[in-house]
Amino acid sequence: MSEMGRRLGQSKLTVGPIAYGLWRFTGDDVSAASTRIEAAIDSGITLVDVAAVYGLDWGGSSFGESEALLGKVFAATPGVRQNMVLATKFGIIPGVPYDSSANAVVQSCEDSLKRLHTDVIDLFQVHRPDVLTHPAELAAALTSLRSQGKIREAGVSNYGAQQTALLQKFLPFPLTTTQPEFSALAIAPVFDGTLDHAIAHDLTPLAWSPLGGGRLAKGSTNDERVSRVVTKLDELADRDGVSRAAVALAFIICHPATPIPIIGTRNPARIAAAAHALRVNLSRADWYGIVAASQGAPMP
Repeated sequence: MSEMGRRLGQSKLTVGPIAYGLWRFTGDDVSAASTRIEAAIDSGITLVDVAAVYGLDWGGSSFGESEALLGKVFAATPGVRQNMVLATKFGIIPGVPYDSSANAVVQSCEDSLKRLHTDVIDLFQVHRPDVLTHPAELAAALTSLRSQGKIREAGVSNYGAQQTALLQKFLPFPLTTTQPEFSALAIAPVFDGTLDHAIAHDLTPLAWSPLGGGRLAKGSTNDERVSRVVTKLDELADRDGVSRAAVALAFIICHPATPIPIIGTRNPARIAAAAHALRVNLSRADWYGIVAASQGAPMP
C-alpha cells in the first residue's frame, strides 16, 4: 500500500492510509481471526481499531469479546502486536449507557489491557461523549494513564468539534484523533465543523462505517438516496476500473483533513483489495458529484 507512514495527529505514531475495524471480530476461531489481522498488516493496514463494547452484537455474545479474540491472536501469533498501532475505545456500558468518570476510565483501561494481553494501548479513545462527566475529570484520568505508560495517545469518537475542544482545554497533551461516522452516505462531518476542527488542531480523523454499514458495497436497496449514491459510485468505478467500494473509500481519503477510513470486512481478499482505493483519482467534479448525489440536490 502506498502513502505509508501517515502520522496520527501530532504523535509519533505512523500508520497506513486505511485502518481495520473489529466491530464484527467475534467467535473463537483464532486461526481465522489471525488470518484477517495478518491480511490487513500485509496490505499496509497497520492501524487496528477495536472497542471494549465490541462483541455484544454482530454475532458476538459478550462484552469485551472482540478485544479478547484479538488478545488470543497476539498470544498465538508472536510479532503481530509489534507490527500494528493498536487502538481501542472505552465509555459505553450497556444499560448505563455512557460512563467516562475517572474510576470507570481507569478500570476500562485495565480490563482492556488484560483482554488484549498487551502492556500498552497505542490509542485510547472515548467511544461516545458522557455529558455527565466533567471534561476535567476525564482529562485527569487520561493524563494519569498516559503518565503511567498504559496508553500512548488519546482520541475521541462521535464527538462534535466543540466537545473535542472542551476536552482538549483540560489536557496537557494534544488529542491525536477524532472518529466520526463519515461516508458518501454520512457527509455531516464535512459541513458541521468536525473535519475543519481536525485540520485546525492537527487531529487525524478516523472514519467509521465508510461504506455506509455495507449498503454501499452491497448496492441493492429500496432506499432512493442509497440508490443515487450507488449509481454515481458505479459510474466512477466503471471509468477507473475499480470496485464501487474503492471509490467510496477514495471519497473519504482525498479530503484535505486526510481522514483514514476504517474498513470492517471479514474477508481477507477484500481487506487486501481496500488498497485499490489509493489508485482512484477523483476530480473536484467527481467528489462534489458524490456529495450532490448524497444530498439529492446539486451544490448551491
